[in-house]
Amino acid sequence: MQGSIVALVTPMCAEGIIDWEAHERLVQWHVESGTAGVVPMGTTGESATLNTKEHLEVISRTIELADGRISVVAGTGSNSTEETLHQTKAAESLGADACLLVTPYYNRPTQEGLYAHFKTVAETTSAPLILYNVPGRTGCDLLPETIGRLSSIEGIVGIKEASGKIERVSEIRSVSASDFFILSGEDALTLEMMNNGAVGTISVTANVLPKAMAEFCHSFLSGNIERATEIDEVLQSVHEILFIESNPTPAKWALHQMGIIQEGIRMPLLPLSSRYRSELKKRIDEAMEALK
Repeated sequence: MQGSIVALVTPMCAEGIIDWEAHERLVQWHVESGTAGVVPMGTTGESATLNTKEHLEVISRTIELADGRISVVAGTGSNSTEETLHQTKAAESLGADACLLVTPYYNRPTQEGLYAHFKTVAETTSAPLILYNVPGRTGCDLLPETIGRLSSIEGIVGIKEASGKIERVSEIRSVSASDFFILSGEDALTLEMMNNGAVGTISVTANVLPKAMAEFCHSFLSGNIERATEIDEVLQSVHEILFIESNPTPAKWALHQMGIIQEGIRMPLLPLSSRYRSELKKRIDEAMEALK
């Protein structure tokens, strides 16, 4: 689990119905683009607004389409331990390579509650588990000390760290098991996080520029820091604008204007506001031209 792993959007028709043909195209595009793995049903996949049946069908179809050619990390976290167990067991039985577990959102558990939650899932399932800390979305912050305790539990193998604090990488490394890995959850900070010991990213930008993100990560991991830095400098403006409105709104609109998916998104999210569209297109076009 290293390199550029895409936090995959869930393509939809205008009415919000899942577009399975576009989903197949997306998975194939990432295989061809050198993406190291796909995450169906993370935040970018609109997991919060898909029901459980849809959620598991997206995971199932992604695994089937990947067909062992690309890793599949299924998003199976919930604010309910019972629901997290249900979805993780289902993804495990479907053949997911690993599961991504977001910290329980809204109910704001204590650090001991977070520890108990993830420990329960690890002891009840056998799929490799990647923790996901994104306090800006969830309202709770999984602290390094708790991560260190969790890293010693069999089956808990890594974390997607999206607190926005670069120092977290070294803090987590200092208290965690030696084989516990860290992935960036903040595209704009990935280079700095990898400089501090992260081994890749679960990326939003990889949705629209998969080859560039794959080359960026491969360059860094193979020791070509100069090339990785060049790519990162080009991509910074894209990283920024892909969060001009709530993710995945900008990424889905970008893919739509690229002709890859339809413009559908689930309410309460709406298509990208018209005032941002020309600038988003401009930045992506400029990045693609610069990276030719």
